[in-house]
Amino acid sequence: MTDCQVTDCEDVILSMRLIVDQLNDVINRLDNKAIKGMLQKTLDAERIFLMGAGRSGLVAKAFAMRLMHLGFTVYVVGETTTPAVQEKDVVIAISGSGETRSIANLGKIVKDIGSTLITVTSKKESTLGRISDIAVVLPSKTKNDLDAGGYLERNMRGDYKNLPPLGTAFEITSLVFLDSVIAQLITLTGASEAELKSRHTNIE
Repeated sequence: MTDCQVTDCEDVILSMRLIVDQLNDVINRLDNKAIKGMLQKTLDAERIFLMGAGRSGLVAKAFAMRLMHLGFTVYVVGETTTPAVQEKDVVIAISGSGETRSIANLGKIVKDIGSTLITVTSKKESTLGRISDIAVVLPSKTKNDLDAGGYLERNMRGDYKNLPPLGTAFEITSLVFLDSVIAQLITLTGASEAELKSRHTNIE
């Protein structure tokens, strides 16, 4: 690491405010029809598979864990115990750009199998967005949206519009959105907190 001295925390607070602003902006632009479709497909699914790469993959795993707590049969693509996807299954992909090669290629396989593909992305016209049965769009900056000036140069020039680095905006937005989906599913299924807790790991 470089030798540096912390003099204040203004950028931390500013970044948090920018993230909150981003969330509010996305909330105002959500497609209710896509969200309803995602909720219904999730409720009707025999099995649900989650997939994502990098930090989006971590968001996918967090969502999978919450679905498991609700009693859904859920798997994470790429894990050693994950079974083969079948036609009646629902596969949910998390990809900010919608172009991550490994996830886009898996999305095409999902469609070849005949399964339902739902994508949470910031790019509706991406590869994944176009082939999905349902695309929930969360307009956000992704790791592919870097401008020529770069993160450090923008910071030096006082341009804080995109201060949170790389895909942070999408990852945080998708995590908040998917936790909100869980809240709706709790209401729809009538699940109690005790039921969720009963499925929480007890050997950690």
